[in-house]
Amino acid sequence: MKPALLRSLAAVLLACFALSAAAESHKRWSEDEANAWYLRQPWPVGSDYLPDDAINQLEMWQADTFDPQRIDLELGWAQAIGMNTMRVFLHDLLWQQDPDGFRKRIDTFLAICAKHHIRPIFVLFDSVWDPNPKLGPQRPPIPGVHNSGWVQSPGRAGLADPAQYPRLEAYVKGVVGAFASDPRILAWDLWNEPDNLNIPSYAVEDPPDKLALVQKLLPKVYDWAREENPSQPLTSGLWQGDWTSVKTLTPIQRIQVEQSDILSFHSYGWPEEFEQRILELEPYHRPIFCTEYMARDIGSTIDTILPIAEKYRVAAINWGFVQGKSQTYLPWDSWTRPYVLEQPAVWHHDLFYPDGKPYRQREIEIIRALTTDANSPGKTTAQP
Repeated sequence: MKPALLRSLAAVLLACFALSAAAESHKRWSEDEANAWYLRQPWPVGSDYLPDDAINQLEMWQADTFDPQRIDLELGWAQAIGMNTMRVFLHDLLWQQDPDGFRKRIDTFLAICAKHHIRPIFVLFDSVWDPNPKLGPQRPPIPGVHNSGWVQSPGRAGLADPAQYPRLEAYVKGVVGAFASDPRILAWDLWNEPDNLNIPSYAVEDPPDKLALVQKLLPKVYDWAREENPSQPLTSGLWQGDWTSVKTLTPIQRIQVEQSDILSFHSYGWPEEFEQRILELEPYHRPIFCTEYMARDIGSTIDTILPIAEKYRVAAINWGFVQGKSQTYLPWDSWTRPYVLEQPAVWHHDLFYPDGKPYRQREIEIIRALTTDANSPGKTTAQP
């Protein structure tokens, strides 16, 4: 065989090998890989995090309102009670506006987290609340209303227009790619409650074919993230319906379950319901993360839920951390009955007042005791 032909053949073989290796690296983690990764982690416990001076994820991250000093203060409180993770929402418009600046602010945030031994889970997209996000100064909170300024990502316009897919792809690949090998990040939550129709808050403003639009875009988001070969697992949380088998899942839920490296879910119900949700997910044989819980007024509390999470070594992330402009200490029913003339009997979400005083000291003691015990030498995070 002629040398030139040999060189051509060798080049083809190398190219095929490279393509095969790339395809292999872009695959979903196997059950063994996911469980081996989880065995190396301390039991993850934390909150869905937004600083008290931000009404939404845009105000948290925009250059004019990003507040590292406040974040440092609040994450110090989290470290002191034994928390080691925070679930934190990003937004596609922030990348479109200023990718370099946004990347630097994420790096600053990660440095603060590392100082406090906290490894965050970053959320890329979100189907909940206001579907019309806008950059710039954010509106003030609506008096007496829960989470009155939170915005969706990509929002109605970005979701409904396939011509915007390239910029969404650039956002996913840009953020995940920049931090794909960063040990300061615990995981990527690609889409928060993708099938949430926002009843009653914003149902009339969501696209009428929202579920079909999400079903089309969600698999692409997984593909875009995987193309960056992240060392951290991917997930998207279930929050409603029957999860007992693949047959009972909706099309969107099937994407979430079949594409995620680790499984995650939300549960704001009674402890019996929380435990049942864990049992529904265990047959999938992957690490389980509860990325939203705690609604005191409807039965989900630190006292009752966190011990169950520890029993099953399920990661436990409560909404939220500090009372602030998001007003998530107010119940969901404030959307139809604002708490203007009176305050709720108990806080719905959140653990701390803005000055660092716990809403309820006993909750703090439970978090500190359980995390200290679970993450002491000799303990393991292996789920049964």
